[in-house]
Amino acid sequence: MIEYIKGELAELSPAAATIEAAGVGYGLSISLTTYTAIQGKKEARLYVHEAIREDAYQLFGFYSKKERDMFRLLITVSGVGANTARMMLSSMTVSELCSAISTDNSKLIQGIKGIGKMTAQRIIVDLRDKIVDLGIADEIPAGGSVQSPVDSAVKDEAVSALTMLGFAPAPSQKVVVAILQQQPSLPVEQVVKLALKQIK
Repeated sequence: MIEYIKGELAELSPAAATIEAAGVGYGLSISLTTYTAIQGKKEARLYVHEAIREDAYQLFGFYSKKERDMFRLLITVSGVGANTARMMLSSMTVSELCSAISTDNSKLIQGIKGIGKMTAQRIIVDLRDKIVDLGIADEIPAGGSVQSPVDSAVKDEAVSALTMLGFAPAPSQKVVVAILQQQPSLPVEQVVKLALKQIK
């Protein structure tokens, strides 16, 4: 399984990127969100989802793990294929999509090309709990409003460390986000130390 591809950004369009790594050019389908993130860069690292069928082998590339996680959740929903999921992530950020799901805002999801009323409702019902369990919706509290942003690099590293120590990702993420919102300048090791005292 390919986790990510890192190399020279040989070609880029709003829907596709070609990354050359070790002399091989990998063609990846991307979202507009990822396109915006890597536009103008000479090198890029994209997290990969491999879609393997009898008649096709396609690579999807994502600038962040969180976007890839959301993509993988979306394609588990009946009626949502890989291209529809990519369209959704091109139309809305992961945070906006999480907010729409957590607040039952099916009309907002229906505004995306190719998403009907039934599919929008199915996405909300199927993914509401899953985005919390996976920690994708860490910035969306119970009320559905978005809290102040935190340093995602520090947060991800701290949660990863806690996960490796045996703690579940969802509660770890919740504690880490709360710590960073109160003390946004803390380094990773301090965040982990504080989190270890708070996680139940």
